[in-house]
Amino acid sequence: MINFAQVGNDLYTGKRSIDFIKRQKTWYAISSVLIVLALVGIFVKGLNFGIEFRGGSEFRVQGVTNSQGYEEKAQSAISTAGIPGNVISTIVGQDTVRVQSEAASDRTEQARAALAKAFGVKESSVSASLIGPSWGASVSQQAIRGLVVFLVLVTIVMALYFRTWKMAVAGLVALLHDLVITVGIYALFGFEITPSSMIGFLTILGYSLYDTVVVFDKVRENTGDAFRTRRMTYSAAANLAVNQTLVRSINTTVVALLPIAAVLFVGFTLLGPGTLLDLSLALFIGIAVGAYSSIFIATPLLVDLRRNEPAVKELAKYVERHGANTRPEAPAGTPEPVAVGADTTGAADPGATRAGTPRPVHKYAQAGPRNQPKRAPKSQR
Repeated sequence: MINFAQVGNDLYTGKRSIDFIKRQKTWYAISSVLIVLALVGIFVKGLNFGIEFRGGSEFRVQGVTNSQGYEEKAQSAISTAGIPGNVISTIVGQDTVRVQSEAASDRTEQARAALAKAFGVKESSVSASLIGPSWGASVSQQAIRGLVVFLVLVTIVMALYFRTWKMAVAGLVALLHDLVITVGIYALFGFEITPSSMIGFLTILGYSLYDTVVVFDKVRENTGDAFRTRRMTYSAAANLAVNQTLVRSINTTVVALLPIAAVLFVGFTLLGPGTLLDLSLALFIGIAVGAYSSIFIATPLLVDLRRNEPAVKELAKYVERHGANTRPEAPAGTPEPVAVGADTTGAADPGATRAGTPRPVHKYAQAGPRNQPKRAPKSQR
């Protein structure tokens, strides 16, 4: 049985390591495929905007006892009322059918009567509302404006906090990566985009940014130690940071997704389409994609952006030339492994090579001063 606590500890100390940095081409290829599919869905299949954005009439038929064939019944009733265009029908809760059509205008009463007759309910059980497209357009403009302001502020804050614009660029690319893939999934599967979905899109950006900043903070700490001690390369220090925060990222993502999954289940099975379902669907997709980008995209991209910096190149040459220890440096307080038969008295072995392999020491030098046997004390008379 796998001991996850031990695995997490091994990842943190460097005893085990997943090479995220050297496999960056694999992660880039996976993300490229996902982005291409997302763009195909957005520009070829198109987005399914809700009635709040395109405008129209919405009817809710309550007290329906037989929902079999509800789509055909709704289409026939709307056509009988003389309202052209497509009709979208969904079941809300246990006994309510929601019907969306083109703007009914002066044919609202005819549509209510036809729907009541088709579903076998009283006309008073059919409610009608007219939604204009201007409200949805205003929401879209405000959302786009908020997104632009958010991205600009994020770039400035990250550049100031991490003292390098390359971390800000890597974080921004990860945010756009999450947004494009999430919207593309909506387009490919035909999920309806409502104002609640727009709120969810903006919310997942904050979550993705939080996860990325946590990883970058560890990257900054490890790479700073690497420049100071000159024991490992920049990419090795960054890879260690991702391994050290991997378990935390997975735990945070799982804890966040479990309640959202419960809300999704309730929304799909009991409540039907609505604000709760739209918001939870956007959050579930976005958080999952955001966890992926923080681990597999943001840090490898940062390493690629800094790879040609003089200080980074000089550090890599130094480590290669001097044969420095390429094993990830364990955090403070972690005991170093001791080889079998090694001297544990605390004295440094003067015969150790630069690569860390101990040179055999004469038996007289192991217990006494250098190159001198341990003498027996003079007898006392």
